[in-house]
Amino acid sequence: METQVQERQQQVSKPKWIRVKLPTGKKYTELRGLVKKYDLHTICTSGSCPNMGECWGEGTATFMILGNICTRSCGFCGVKTGRPGSIDWEEPEKVARSIKLMNIKHAVVTSVDRDDIKDMGSIIWAETVQAIRRLNPNTTLETLIPDFQGNTRNIDRIVAVAPEVVSHNVETVRRLTRKVRVQAKYDQSLFVLSYLKEQGIRRTKSGIMLGLGETEEEVYTTLHDLRKADVDIVTIGQYLQPSKKHLAVDRFVTPEEFERYEAFAKDLGFRHVESGPLVRSSYKAHKHVE
Repeated sequence: METQVQERQQQVSKPKWIRVKLPTGKKYTELRGLVKKYDLHTICTSGSCPNMGECWGEGTATFMILGNICTRSCGFCGVKTGRPGSIDWEEPEKVARSIKLMNIKHAVVTSVDRDDIKDMGSIIWAETVQAIRRLNPNTTLETLIPDFQGNTRNIDRIVAVAPEVVSHNVETVRRLTRKVRVQAKYDQSLFVLSYLKEQGIRRTKSGIMLGLGETEEEVYTTLHDLRKADVDIVTIGQYLQPSKKHLAVDRFVTPEEFERYEAFAKDLGFRHVESGPLVRSSYKAHKHVE
């Protein structure tokens, strides 16, 4: 038994291609100073994103709205789960001012799930997009939205403000969805993505994590499903365990396997494909509006 445990630990120990260099550069240093001085909240810093230096150097940053406590308990996510606080109706202006202060060219906005309120946060979502546009008319936008439980009235509020890119992640393959996302549904996510495109959103986007126990064939099927939903952009990255309380990494996918998925996705007709061990939802997001 002890030998089996040791073999398992060796199997999932981080390989060399997962290691990242510390972010450097004049632009990164400048933005890091602004974030600290004005207590600005970005997912880049709070999530210790491995691509922070690269993205900040290209003028891209990701912001999270609607608090930092989620009503869902996904097995992969490091965000706290519980009963969220009250809505901060000044948040749209705060985010918009942060983007202006940081001189962000392309902003990605995401949020926790707010299943505890009737509109599920969609009103704050729309007001945030409008505030960013008002204060930052030259900044392009991607909104990484929750599924809003498939409620089209709430999704329509996102459609009405028409971000350049609207993203919603399926996160994993169909078989693992209940284990990985718990309260979410695979087909509901596909519905949200299809509905966004049907209502006129020009660019839709989704992402999946690998290394959770999926098979190669299941990854291909998921990519097929996303193209059937008319998704334009897909990101494929390696799952990394946020803490010992979260789902364990089943395996580390090799760079060569990521290359196969990238080639397959491009052949399917995706407009943009980002596939690699360190790829995250907002990786090279500025390119997705080109």
